[in-house]
Amino acid sequence: MEEKALIIDLKNGSDFAFRHLVESFQNKVFNTILSIIQDMEEAEDISQEVFIEVYESIQQFRGEAKLSTWIYRIATTKALEAYRKKKTAKRFAFFTSLFGEDNEAVHHSVTFEHPGILLENKERGKVLFRAIDKLPDNQKVAFTLCNIEGLSYQEITEVMQLSLPSVESLIFRAKTTLRKILKDYYMNEEM
Repeated sequence: MEEKALIIDLKNGSDFAFRHLVESFQNKVFNTILSIIQDMEEAEDISQEVFIEVYESIQQFRGEAKLSTWIYRIATTKALEAYRKKKTAKRFAFFTSLFGEDNEAVHHSVTFEHPGILLENKERGKVLFRAIDKLPDNQKVAFTLCNIEGLSYQEITEVMQLSLPSVESLIFRAKTTLRKILKDYYMNEEM
C-alpha cells in the first residue's frame, strides 16, 4: 500500500489500513524499543502504546516527515520515557534500602538477551547490550537506530530531530565509548 493512500485511509478510520500499518511496523517498533528498554514484556507493552498513540494522533500527522520516521520518533520517545522511569525506580529502591526502610538492596544487573542474536553469540550479545545500556540516552538511541535497526544517518536525523552533524557526533561518541567499555571488559576478563 502506498504511504499517501495509507495515511488517508488511516485518517478515515480504516481498520484494514491500521492492521496493515501494525503488520508493517510491529517488528521494527518492537526491536527498537527492546534495544533501548532491554525487557521483553515491557517492550511489548510499549509497542502497543506506540500503535495506540499512532491511531489516536494520526489526524495530527502533517506529513512533514515520512510515516516511518514519525512512528520511530514515537517509539523512541516512549522507550526513553519508560527507560528513565525504570532507572529512577531502581535508584529509589536502592536508596530506600540503604536508609533502612527495606532490608534488601535491589540490584538488577543487566542480563538482557536480544532475540535476534544467534545462540553462539548470546554471551557477546549480553556484554554488548550491557555496554549499550551505559550510554547516554541520545547516544543509545542514535546507535540503536543506526546499528541495530539499520537506519541511515539521514533517517536518524529525522527521527531524532537533530542535524546530521549532531547525529554523526552522537554515533561517533557512542562507538568510542563502547570501544572503551568493551576493551576494559575484555581486558578484565583475560586477567
